[in-house]
Amino acid sequence: MNQPTPAIVAQGAVRRLPRLALWLFCAAYVLPGFIGREPWKSADMTAFGFMAELAGLNGPAPAIAAWFVPQLMGLPPQVDALLPYWLGAWAIQLAPAWVSPGFAARVPFALLLALTLVVTWYGTYSLARSPKAQPVAFAFGGEASTPDYARAMADGGLLAFMACLGLAQLSHETTPAAAQLCFTALSFYAIAAMPYSTLTPALAGAAGLVGLTLSGAPALAVLLGAGCAAIHLLDGYSNVHETHDGHDGHDTPRVQAPRAWHTLWAWGIAIATLAVGLLATALDLWRWRIEVPQAAWPQWRSIGRLLLWFTWPAWPLAMWTLWRWRLQLLKGSMSRHLALPLWFVAVALGATLLTGSADRSLLLALPALAALAAFALPTLGRSVAALVDWFTLLFFSGCATIIWVVWIAMQTGIPKQPAANVARLAPGFEPSFSFAAFFIAVVATLAWAWLVKWRIGRHRAAIWKSLVLPAGGAALSWLLLMTLWLPLLDFARSYAPLVRRVGIIVQTPVCVESHGLSRGQIAAFQYHAGLTLKPAGLRPACLWLLVDNDAANTLAASVDLTQWTLHSTVSRPSDRDEDVLLYKRVIKPEATSGKPVPQ
Repeated sequence: MNQPTPAIVAQGAVRRLPRLALWLFCAAYVLPGFIGREPWKSADMTAFGFMAELAGLNGPAPAIAAWFVPQLMGLPPQVDALLPYWLGAWAIQLAPAWVSPGFAARVPFALLLALTLVVTWYGTYSLARSPKAQPVAFAFGGEASTPDYARAMADGGLLAFMACLGLAQLSHETTPAAAQLCFTALSFYAIAAMPYSTLTPALAGAAGLVGLTLSGAPALAVLLGAGCAAIHLLDGYSNVHETHDGHDGHDTPRVQAPRAWHTLWAWGIAIATLAVGLLATALDLWRWRIEVPQAAWPQWRSIGRLLLWFTWPAWPLAMWTLWRWRLQLLKGSMSRHLALPLWFVAVALGATLLTGSADRSLLLALPALAALAAFALPTLGRSVAALVDWFTLLFFSGCATIIWVVWIAMQTGIPKQPAANVARLAPGFEPSFSFAAFFIAVVATLAWAWLVKWRIGRHRAAIWKSLVLPAGGAALSWLLLMTLWLPLLDFARSYAPLVRRVGIIVQTPVCVESHGLSRGQIAAFQYHAGLTLKPAGLRPACLWLLVDNDAANTLAASVDLTQWTLHSTVSRPSDRDEDVLLYKRVIKPEATSGKPVPQ
């Protein structure tokens, strides 16, 4: 043992999580949120709008050149991404006629989330095979074997990833951030697995860096690639590395020329990094949006709260990992299982502090943070593990109870206070009953009860057991929200209620002029109502004009207000601050004497 290790793990503690249970667990986390809902405001709806535009839903299919500069009614994306919009547009074009475009666009993103879970597992598995990550060797044998230890740690890393509270919503949206998450995890796996394979990590690394670049994060791709190349150079000074000899199906230590191999890998990563930098330059994807945080306390408090809840419970376990494995860090030796995830977390954390989309930037830290959290598991004492279990049990059981109580109140009116709160926050919402959603929610709740019983009962020790309840509770809460509360969330977070109110008035004319609408609003009116929107003031003239209330004071600069009369003000039922003004064109008397009436 070249470096001190705090991991003391017996062979009995590394039994694997049953594969069927793990696959069902992942399916229960991935599928809810992609099935049965409308596109939500505003990033989800905005991204779908660009996908629909490229797929030709709003008119003739655009030319090939337009795929490299996607626009929505002349507006470019706020994130200079290409690949996420391509994936959604291709899915819409390939989907059968009976599949809604909204669901078709979500299919590739569901696959990206599933791939993220897979490569997070394999990335943690590869890091856990590192020599300096191995547990202490017992004097008379009985310590955990390398393959079994790595599998158990990978199970723990995957559970830690799914347990993160900030992962649920953002990973189920059809946005560039969801694609960036997958490609970051793919890059993480590629760098972690390079000492044990060549072709698969190389392909994964190339796909990860190129995918990040085409998903609107070329700077992150370059930073991650440069840092990983440096890590491989430093790691080349190690003497012994574990490799897979491929003859008997077992992992065996083998001494090789690590410095030469790691230098070669470092050069390969550096060349790939340079290539994606040139690709971003050729496609004009470089956009610097650095916003240095102000010294004001409220802004730092907001960032602190985001860090606390978004990465829970991975961040306290990651901090514990750094403390317990501190001897390897303080001695300055390169420990890949610590250095690699630390670099990925540091880059994502820097983007969180220096960009406007803090939560979506922090999302990219979760795969590496979960891997880092996994290395706390072999060092947790019984009291700490019990504290995690009891806190998780109380928190998620409370969340599930609240979800059920509010759902019962929506269906029956009892208890009265939750029903009154729903009526106040979502006026006009009419609850509906779905037997399928009810059945799935009941099964999930019973599974949670069984999981709690299993965890507090007597069973063989497993190092991943402390993360079963956090991951199970997060999956349960998300599944209940996406079944029992899905109609309410669709009503509250979708533009559909607003669009329906406008549609009742305008009766879907040939065209509607618009002024000041956001990208999400434009996409919603085109998708939900089938309106043909065009900028205000252009010819031919339309009968109706839609104006965002916040842009009303600039309307006079775009149109002649004497030709319009305010017909009504329409609000989103769940958001009184989001109003649109609906104007109707004044039809002058001469319009009836042979001249065309505006349509």
